[in-house]
Amino acid sequence: MHYGLLAVTFLSVNLDFFFILLFLLRQYRLTQVLIGYLIGVLLLVTASFAAGKVLAAIFPEWLLGLLGLLPIWLAFRADDDEANAGHRNKMPWLSVMLTYLSVCAGCNLAIFLPVLAGVALPDFGFTLLFIAGLTVLVVLLIHQIAELPIVTRVMDRFGAPLMKACYVLIGLYVFWDSGLIHHVRGWL
Repeated sequence: MHYGLLAVTFLSVNLDFFFILLFLLRQYRLTQVLIGYLIGVLLLVTASFAAGKVLAAIFPEWLLGLLGLLPIWLAFRADDDEANAGHRNKMPWLSVMLTYLSVCAGCNLAIFLPVLAGVALPDFGFTLLFIAGLTVLVVLLIHQIAELPIVTRVMDRFGAPLMKACYVLIGLYVFWDSGLIHHVRGWL
């Protein structure tokens, strides 16, 4: 598993949710936000891995490279994920988790599925640990910078284009890493 790609994937699919984390961290205790976000992330990454394994059992690896179209499609589709972010619950960690799942489920599944489709089960354990570490690090970092107005202004201005660029690059990497490009070049 290429951990650089995993980190870029994690950051790009969660970039829009980082804004929501800023608000959640003001509303709930740090531990409640951390627990809810961590559970949500690990659920979606595990679901992506499981779906990838099922598809990998049916199709050859190079054909799974077509899944790289998912992140590219997500980069160019019109989307308003933040409109769904208002879900609340009496249990703060559950509210955070449900908010994350409602806002990010589609993107996370579509982006992580092609990235994790070729990962072996033993490597997936390390992948989960790596993603869990990134999740904790991100929440702690956002907690530290939540009060800085400059961060909000920069993300408002450049967050969407940066996220779209990351999605396209991830899709292209999936094309290359799966062997799809090599296979298609063999046809030409």
